[in-house]
Amino acid sequence: MSGIAILAIAIVALGAGYIFYGKWLAKKWGVNNSIKTPAIEINDGIDYVPTKKQVVFGHQFASIAGAGPINGPIQAAVFGWLPVMLWCIIGGIFFGAVQDFSSMFASVRNKGRSIGIIIENYVGKTGKRLFLLFVYFFSILVVAAFSDIVAKSFGVSEAFTETVNHANSQVACTSTLFIVAAVALGFWIKAKQPGTALNTAVSIIMLIICVALGCLFPFSLSVNTWMYLVFIYILIASVVPVWALLQPRDYLNSYLLIFMIAAAVVGIFVSNPKMELPAFTGFTSSIGSMFPILFVTIACGAVSGFHSLVSSETASKQVEKESDMLPISYGAMLVESLLGIIALVAVGAVAVNGVIPAGTPQVIFSQAVSGFLAGIGIPADISFTLISLAVSAFALTSLDSVARVGRLSFQELFLDKEDEDTSNLPEWKKILTNRWVATIIVLIPSFALAKVGYQEIWALFGSANQLLSVLALAAVAVYLKKANKSNKMMFFPMFFMLAVTVVALIQLIISNIVTFGKSATVSAFGQSMQIILAALLVALAIIVVIACCRKLFGKDDEKAKA
Repeated sequence: MSGIAILAIAIVALGAGYIFYGKWLAKKWGVNNSIKTPAIEINDGIDYVPTKKQVVFGHQFASIAGAGPINGPIQAAVFGWLPVMLWCIIGGIFFGAVQDFSSMFASVRNKGRSIGIIIENYVGKTGKRLFLLFVYFFSILVVAAFSDIVAKSFGVSEAFTETVNHANSQVACTSTLFIVAAVALGFWIKAKQPGTALNTAVSIIMLIICVALGCLFPFSLSVNTWMYLVFIYILIASVVPVWALLQPRDYLNSYLLIFMIAAAVVGIFVSNPKMELPAFTGFTSSIGSMFPILFVTIACGAVSGFHSLVSSETASKQVEKESDMLPISYGAMLVESLLGIIALVAVGAVAVNGVIPAGTPQVIFSQAVSGFLAGIGIPADISFTLISLAVSAFALTSLDSVARVGRLSFQELFLDKEDEDTSNLPEWKKILTNRWVATIIVLIPSFALAKVGYQEIWALFGSANQLLSVLALAAVAVYLKKANKSNKMMFFPMFFMLAVTVVALIQLIISNIVTFGKSATVSAFGQSMQIILAALLVALAIIVVIACCRKLFGKDDEKAKA
């Protein structure tokens, strides 16, 4: 099948999913603009900040996309293009987008509180603490995997080609300029409150200037040096007010990311690449059996538990009115699924005799899309740098978001609903809930695990990510029941993903135990970390799911705020 046909089917299916299923969910749950959102009601100027729909969409999309929808489908393409295509579409519409939308809806209706607090409200304090502990461990995994990806997309290495090293140097400079520009943009927006048109024009001009300067004045640092710099950056970025860096940086990056997707779509329609991969290769492959490996590998391209954290921890605190939730959450997830399809077409176009070429998924994607863009007159070297920049922007925007989520979850672990006034807390609690201390406690183990390399922990990340989606779906299902709203659409995604992830994590534990100390690529420390984290995640998740199911299928003993 041609790339155009696959892309066209995906666009039509995902668009229909938004129009029919997404809007049906909004109607079913009673989305209502007459209800004040937490951003309006609380508005503390730090986390709760009423923000225009397009800015929050930019934050949501840039945060959730990461490198997942590019890495996952390319790695899963060993099963053939058809299973990947089907899961990106079906999973995106009925699993991922439902989780993202419902998590944001439940959070907005609960004062912008996280999924952990929602579990506390409707399941109990023990369930909440176990969930937050799960999120803490999961955040360590995400920061470790994505920091390694970012460092390798910024740094130079003897293992990389000259072309990749040059592009990385340009990307590093441009991304650094983005951060400076984002801070300036954030302070300007806060001080002047410009209109949408002026805001957009200034943002695009700043984006163009940063890209031009980054390409003209690249600077080279080693991958190892960038690893240290990335961790210093996310330490700062995850504690400053959202308007000072998180919002404007994501807003700037969203234009770059949307440009990349739009350019790739145009490039595919112009070049009409042929899929050089078979439609289906079988139920087993070099990376394992289709169940469960296909689903945990594709991860963010179809469903990602991390999205529920962004939806409920950050974006829900910025939504101006309830009707904005559908495009911000459900819509952003479908765009991410579309990106997964583009990554699939990209790897299919550069495959040779049905074999995926060597190289990291980011390099494969950048080379393929730059080839598409050559068909519309954009030089391959320029487009390769721009696409590499966009891919690194995906990963970087996820990094500080998940570090912030990990920090908030760790803080909430020691706080109860009644602890609104933290000045009365015991001294040890004040120390652990300090935002700088909490962030450092997330970053130290993340840095240690990042040394293992994202390739070796991707399966664990994917499994934990999908398992987190199970917990989010279960928690929201309980909330919807208490609020007398339909929750039947949550059941199949919840139990299907539970089966997928528990099987995947058990397989991973057994594999690491069998090969412990024998792997040529993973250290004994790395294997130990994976075994411990996988076992903890399985245990915590099963306990939380059981607690949620007791509330879900037990007697309706209390009601939630509708």
